[in-house]
Amino acid sequence: MTVNPTDTALWPAPYASGAVAATVHVPGSKSVTNRGLVLAALAAEPGWLRRPLRSRDTLLMVAALRAMGVGIEETVSSSSAGAGDSGEAWRVIPSGLQGPATVDVGNAGTVMRFLPPVATLADGPIRFDGDPRSYERPLGAVIDALRTLGARVDDENRGALPLTVHGGGALDGGQVEIDASSSSQFVSALLLSAPRFNQGVEVRHVGSALPSMPHIRMTVDMLRAAGAQVDTPEAGGEPNVWRVTPGALLGRDLTVEPDLSNAQPFLAAALVTGGRVTVPDWPAHTTQPGDALRRIFTEMGGSCELTEQGLTFTGSGSIHGLDVDLSEVGELTPGIAAVAALADSPSTLRGVAHLRLHETDRLAALTKEINELGGDVTETADGLHIRPRPLHGGVFHTYDDHRMATAGAVIGLAVPGVQIENVATTAKTLPDFPELWAGMLGN
Repeated sequence: MTVNPTDTALWPAPYASGAVAATVHVPGSKSVTNRGLVLAALAAEPGWLRRPLRSRDTLLMVAALRAMGVGIEETVSSSSAGAGDSGEAWRVIPSGLQGPATVDVGNAGTVMRFLPPVATLADGPIRFDGDPRSYERPLGAVIDALRTLGARVDDENRGALPLTVHGGGALDGGQVEIDASSSSQFVSALLLSAPRFNQGVEVRHVGSALPSMPHIRMTVDMLRAAGAQVDTPEAGGEPNVWRVTPGALLGRDLTVEPDLSNAQPFLAAALVTGGRVTVPDWPAHTTQPGDALRRIFTEMGGSCELTEQGLTFTGSGSIHGLDVDLSEVGELTPGIAAVAALADSPSTLRGVAHLRLHETDRLAALTKEINELGGDVTETADGLHIRPRPLHGGVFHTYDDHRMATAGAVIGLAVPGVQIENVATTAKTLPDFPELWAGMLGN
């Protein structure tokens, strides 16, 4: 079944009549793809991204960088290998960043936050605009930080989109304090461009606990792989302080890992149906937050085996509730909540107050949608408390949020009659989700 990206009609979530048994080739990581594109665009020489994710968020990043003068050639590379690999590769050819240009960020956090620092290096103004929801998402901390570092940004004092960065071809850089408690992307945004700043950067987080630390570790690892010198708290530096030394970035030949967070609904299917799902090419070592699924879903009643071929997850036929801090892996919350609603005991999901500022208010949305199917979910100050109840069919609204759509599909495996509103929103990070889902079920 092919779903038109603009189609908001109801999609009947397939009900699983038995245990699933499937191998699912999950597309590449959005987080790695978009960080890789930014670093390649700022490098001193051309580079490659192999097996990139082709989705709305990554194509918005490609279009934005092209608008600023970066060459990105899409090709099929015979050197790419791997089961299910299309051989697609993107060659990124850095050039002098140029304005004027207009960037459509859609509702992609990585685009709206990672590219304003890049735009400070352009010759000329770069205007950023996006979907209506993007105007509501936090951006003020990045804007203020860029001004501290010497940039000229016109946002009409909104602290949000739309805005214009008046690039001067360079940026002084230096020391800056930032409250990134609402999004770790604020820190990553400054670090990614920092090697090109005249003084590099010292980013000091001031505020409550940082969410999604694995994503900052991913940024640091990718910077170092591109030749940057980065000092971090983990390496013996000051707590909540990151320093990047100015210098040239190398053009890399990067193969993008599968998106482990997007593997979540498929692993959940094994847990919910008491079946087995294999995800090829699951990395043995990774900074992706989705790797935590191995531990979390095992605690909820499954088991997993990681081999050179990939990860095989097997459900036991029982689903157990859990009490878990998801502050480092908040993006997994919708899928975990869906599974928890089908468990044999209550669950408490903690540490994810920042999800109220994601693509939608995910805590409110999950509470409303699960409860309207007969569930018993209450919001807490920083998460959800879920008491399993017998669920029934109905419409599961997505709020243009891809992870809401996949959460609804997981519930639909065990509950007949669930209909997903606007399943096409999954194209944001997981293109062809309905086809992958149907293929897993043998439909």
